[in-house]
Amino acid sequence: MGRKQRKRKQRKHKKIMISKKQGILFLSAFFMMTFLVLLVVYIVGLNRYQSCFLHGTLIDEVDVSGMSIAQLEEQIGQYSLHVIERQADGTVLEEEILGREIGLAYISTEHLQDVLKQQNPYLWFLKQESVYETDTALFYEEDVLEEKIDALRGFQKEFVKEPADAYIGDYIPGKGFELVAENRGNRLNRARTAEAVKEAVGGLQEQVDLEAAGCYEEPKVTLEDAGLKATYGKLQNYVNTVVTYTFGTQREVLDADTVAGWIIRKGNQAELDPELVKEYVNSLRKKHDTIFHRRTFLTSYGEEVTIDQGDYGWWMDVGQETEELIGLLERGESTERIPVYRQTAASFETPDYGDSYVEINLTAQHLFLYQNGECVLESDFVSGNPSRGNETPAGIYGITYKERDATLTGETYRTPVSFWMPFNNNVGMHDASWRSEFGRNIYMTNGSHGCINLPYSAAEEIYGYVEKGTPVICYHLPGTEPEPLPEIPLEPEPETEPVPVIETEPGAGPVTEAGSEPVTESGSEQQAVVEEPPLTEGQ
Repeated sequence: MGRKQRKRKQRKHKKIMISKKQGILFLSAFFMMTFLVLLVVYIVGLNRYQSCFLHGTLIDEVDVSGMSIAQLEEQIGQYSLHVIERQADGTVLEEEILGREIGLAYISTEHLQDVLKQQNPYLWFLKQESVYETDTALFYEEDVLEEKIDALRGFQKEFVKEPADAYIGDYIPGKGFELVAENRGNRLNRARTAEAVKEAVGGLQEQVDLEAAGCYEEPKVTLEDAGLKATYGKLQNYVNTVVTYTFGTQREVLDADTVAGWIIRKGNQAELDPELVKEYVNSLRKKHDTIFHRRTFLTSYGEEVTIDQGDYGWWMDVGQETEELIGLLERGESTERIPVYRQTAASFETPDYGDSYVEINLTAQHLFLYQNGECVLESDFVSGNPSRGNETPAGIYGITYKERDATLTGETYRTPVSFWMPFNNNVGMHDASWRSEFGRNIYMTNGSHGCINLPYSAAEEIYGYVEKGTPVICYHLPGTEPEPLPEIPLEPEPETEPVPVIETEPGAGPVTEAGSEPVTESGSEQQAVVEEPPLTEGQ
């Protein structure tokens, strides 16, 4: 290597050494400056946080990070509370209560000073997340705050809408009942509002939502109210239940409008008025019952007679049917039904006695038995003796029951008969084996106590046809009088000597009709007792 080359290499190495020394000096100076800056910052912070609250410090739920007590007091002077209120339409508005207007200030800072003393200022650069609950009391002019509360829009008469309960609207024909939702309104509760506002001020909260704080008067009944729902369901049962009454080919449909008129409502309670339901059932009875109605009857002689006596016909049980109908409406059971009857007839159509009946011409002393419109039997008979006041009454009746081998009991006699068929209380048809003659004018002086005395064979045949309820039509028809007998045979009933009366049941007395027409000892079935006034002609 030459001298020149060695000299160049030495100069290059010397430059590198100088550069390294300069870099080390620069880095040392940088770190020193950084340290000094950080030290200054730390000292400044340390000095500051001798009188300021560390970051993350909450005192009585107020974030006081980096604030001195003086700054905190100054901030309190600038404090404002935003009051969120509900308007009648459900929207909200906001009003403000300023701290300076109510003289808001700390009564004492002693407790705040204690918090500062508890802090470790040397760790000021760390977030402490320290929470303190103190007895530091805020002062405000309470009467001024009360005035501010009273001045809120929510307490102004023109602004307030009262809460309204949910309810069931009136019945609308064709639409039924409708549930009407509650209206919350915006009526503030004064005590709860004052409490919420004071609590917010005391905690230096930025806002208070009066609805969230439960300051509003709320409806007592909402759409979710169980009682309201139950009543609505009951009302729906009432008006949505369709009951169709059938009277043969005729129908009566109970509609919603009618049922709605029976409902008694007290607040959110509802029930049916039983008297109005009964009134409706009674209207059906008046329209469709046939008992005690006047009828025109075409006799076997081709002439018509008017039958205006007797208790045959449809007779609705108004009381029982009222209960049945109320039950259907309460349960919401739509149905087609025949009403409950005390007594039924052969047909819903006219004539209600149908085409199977016993026709008794009291004038002619002759009867006819019809089955399905065909006359299957005719017979003479002997009816009640009018000279003794025992005339057989005219009218239309139903067979009460029938009995074989009965004993008819009178005041002074017992008379056994083979076929007993009562139809009008204790007046009935039966065989009269003691008689040798029937028909003509025998009944005028030697008639029965009111019963229809028949030849044995006729009574037997009639007995085979009739059942309980079979119509018996008795009438007078002038012009059909039979040729009188010149001499009426006196044919007394057998066993006319006095005999002991045999009771029908143990402990029960004998049963006889007016006129002492005998009745059966064992006859347990009697005509139903009338419990309510039946219809009269024209009703």
